[in-house]
Amino acid sequence: MADGRRSIGTLAAFAGPCIPLAAFGLPLVITVPTYYSETLGVNLALVGYAFLAVRLLDVIFDPIFGTVLDRTRWSFGRFRSWLAISVPILMGSIYMLFFAKEGVGFWYLFTTLLFVYGGYSIAVLSHTSWAATLSTDYNERSKVYGWWQTFNVVGMICILGLPIILGLAQLVKGPDDVIQYQGWFILALLPIMVGIAVWRVKETPSKSVSHAHDATLADYFRLIRRPTVVRILLADLLTGLAPGITGILYFFYFTRVKGFTGIEPIALLLVYFLAAVFGAVIWTTLAKRTGKAKALIAGCVVYAIVQFVVVMLPAGNFLLAIPFLIAAGLPFSAGPLLLRSMMADYADEERLMTGQDRTGLLYAILTGTVKIGTALASLSLITLEAIGFDAKTPALSTPLSMQGLEYLYAFAPGIIGLLAAACMIGYPLTEAKHADILRQLGEKDGAVPPPQPEDLVAVQPVSITPDVLPKPAD
Repeated sequence: MADGRRSIGTLAAFAGPCIPLAAFGLPLVITVPTYYSETLGVNLALVGYAFLAVRLLDVIFDPIFGTVLDRTRWSFGRFRSWLAISVPILMGSIYMLFFAKEGVGFWYLFTTLLFVYGGYSIAVLSHTSWAATLSTDYNERSKVYGWWQTFNVVGMICILGLPIILGLAQLVKGPDDVIQYQGWFILALLPIMVGIAVWRVKETPSKSVSHAHDATLADYFRLIRRPTVVRILLADLLTGLAPGITGILYFFYFTRVKGFTGIEPIALLLVYFLAAVFGAVIWTTLAKRTGKAKALIAGCVVYAIVQFVVVMLPAGNFLLAIPFLIAAGLPFSAGPLLLRSMMADYADEERLMTGQDRTGLLYAILTGTVKIGTALASLSLITLEAIGFDAKTPALSTPLSMQGLEYLYAFAPGIIGLLAAACMIGYPLTEAKHADILRQLGEKDGAVPPPQPEDLVAVQPVSITPDVLPKPAD
């Protein structure tokens, strides 16, 4: 039942594709830009421009695909069908991206990223939209997206732990070996996890009143003007932009400013994401007690405080860095899981107002904000290049660029986190309001719950007397 609870096995099977997708998404932000600039020799600014251009084009792709998703009427299921379709697209583009040779340039990276983000958009959009249909319960949805986010973090941990395991096994000689092993890991796991999800988890059919009004781009622009949607989008943009900046600058900051060497930065990043796993449980539990908006405000404030304090971390002190990374990792999961759960709640409100299921289009809008945030985060690379930062030769970086690196990594994300918290103040779609929306939808769908004892009208017993008994025939 879409309105009931899902078993642990079903939730785990559904969340399984998050492992390879997140394992792929993390290198796109952290490893790939550094690899193409430092190892393959592509100019750092050109790497930034390539990611920025493709991300902006990808934002245009999202609403188009969202309308296609909401128009899909396949009996197998619109969301899980498209998730399956994304697999061959992703596998081909992953191979091109992770197995590039030295000498490639801007256009190779740009073209490859077009296919990469196209397939990635189809996969992520169909999967997150599918999650919205697994339950209509306010708190159960937080649990669904909690599993979704937890498996995302597990995927990140796997891809980060892989170089450490390979290093201990003495299977790698340089950065090109590491990124290729990461590529093989993703290529092997992606079809398996998607196959399990598609086979194990059924999809609830759309409950649109009719199919007469198929989704259009006009619906996209109408939806992004809804006040509740605007709040969600702004918060999602900001909660994606802040970690996007820290992610793309992480290795530069912790190696050049904080002086960590060898596998220390990777180990600290693993600590960060392990904390994020526990964070998913914390924010899901807090949302059940206080509401999703208040839980998100708390997460954003904690994130901002940690970012402001990270500049005080002594250089090269690995043990002292661990509690910093734990504190930074705990709020990481708050934005992704809570905002996607909140968008699922709004999809119910939209269906009540219009009679149309716009789940795919709403998540296309939400996915678009993530991409805009990542694209804007790429500007940090362009900014560093402009003020004299040298990605290949640390000694050539100017003092101004090193100071800029610290400000961009620590202070900018902290301020952005506080702005995200402000977006949630006075958020209108509370648990009580959502419960009323579900009640009205139940009446419209003809699925009104049976009357409760207090709703029953007392019926007086009818006494049968001889006067009303039928007389025997003569």
